[in-house]
Amino acid sequence: MRNARRVGLVVPCAAVLALGCAVPAGAGGVTDLPGATVATAAPGALRPIDAGALRAAVERKAGELGVPGAVVLVRTPQGTHRVAVGTAELGTDRPPTAGDHVRIASNTKTMTAALILLLAQDGRLRLDDPVSRYVPGVPNGGHITLGELLKMRSGLYNYTDAPELAAALDADPARAFTPREMLDIAFRRPPQSPPGSSYAYDNTNYALLGLVAEKAGGQPLERQLRDRLFVPLGLTGTSLPGATDTSLPGPYAHGYMYGGTAYALTDVPYPAAVREGAASGSLRPVDYTHQNPSYARAAGGVVSTADDLAVWIRALVRGEVLGPAVQRQWTASPEAEDPAAPDGQRYGYGIAHQRFGPGAAMYYHGGELPGFNSFIGHDPENDVTLVIWTNLTLSPDGRTTANALLPTVLGQVYAGLSLP
Repeated sequence: MRNARRVGLVVPCAAVLALGCAVPAGAGGVTDLPGATVATAAPGALRPIDAGALRAAVERKAGELGVPGAVVLVRTPQGTHRVAVGTAELGTDRPPTAGDHVRIASNTKTMTAALILLLAQDGRLRLDDPVSRYVPGVPNGGHITLGELLKMRSGLYNYTDAPELAAALDADPARAFTPREMLDIAFRRPPQSPPGSSYAYDNTNYALLGLVAEKAGGQPLERQLRDRLFVPLGLTGTSLPGATDTSLPGPYAHGYMYGGTAYALTDVPYPAAVREGAASGSLRPVDYTHQNPSYARAAGGVVSTADDLAVWIRALVRGEVLGPAVQRQWTASPEAEDPAAPDGQRYGYGIAHQRFGPGAAMYYHGGELPGFNSFIGHDPENDVTLVIWTNLTLSPDGRTTANALLPTVLGQVYAGLSLP
């Protein structure tokens, strides 16, 4: 669950979506796209995808990043390509698949936001309601709207930045947390900025939105997500586990990371000893597969598959989840994260957006938590859907791995892009 510098459980989005620009890591993005250039090409032109070249490019980049396994799913009007490399579990030769269950971290935010919008569509809440109407005890709660929570503009402290959370997870990986415990961590610190004044990727916003959804919808969050999103779209491999459930449905990939939980929850870089040990192989990654994700819940607790995520993000962007009027609000919701860069990364109602070339732009999000890194995106202009997941959170040199794979994949899809 990273902050805005990377993509994560939080952190949404995670990929670079601009020719020469990076994607927001917290929203989901990565911030560095070294060497990205834009070539002259017809607006929105797609390359004829060469399956062999795509696989070779993914294998090369995955090897460079040192990930145990990775899955890339690309769907364009030309067809669907699935590339799986490496292993789903260290010590075995079982390759990962697009049907393997993984923890999708902050990609969950796209789902929590969609549920909030459906409740607004039903008239059970309004996006300009103050959060205090649904959750008591929120600092500035009478002045923070649900829309500001959705857009990461509450100004509240981000609970996943708190060192005591990472320490507690390392001490007892199976420990179950409640949303109230996460809010208590956040509310012990003062707000970071006035409500609505600036963007800051913040998991506290979505912990609150999960409670709002339960209050307004009258049902547990996991049931509402299942009944209103997963079942109608046929997402049979997607679920929000209960607070004490540390398992993953089979088949599943194991997830790994070097070092302690804090490296995934905050932007603390790896020290030299970790980088050198991971690169040389003298330091083995920790298996985080069954660390309890209850601390993430509405902000990043969902389990899914690449196949399901491809269906989900395409349906969400193309108006198959929300009604027409609310869909127009959702589509128009992203606003510049940095007012000084109005054409850069934008974040809206649980979704990021960026134009990355003439005639090509993508709605997207990313996810990061101990063990897994992922990216989902859909380009409605060219009908391109991308899903990437890896089972190593950070490469030995500290890159978020799905984010680092994204430029390679984009370069195989878009004719106007030349990316490393």
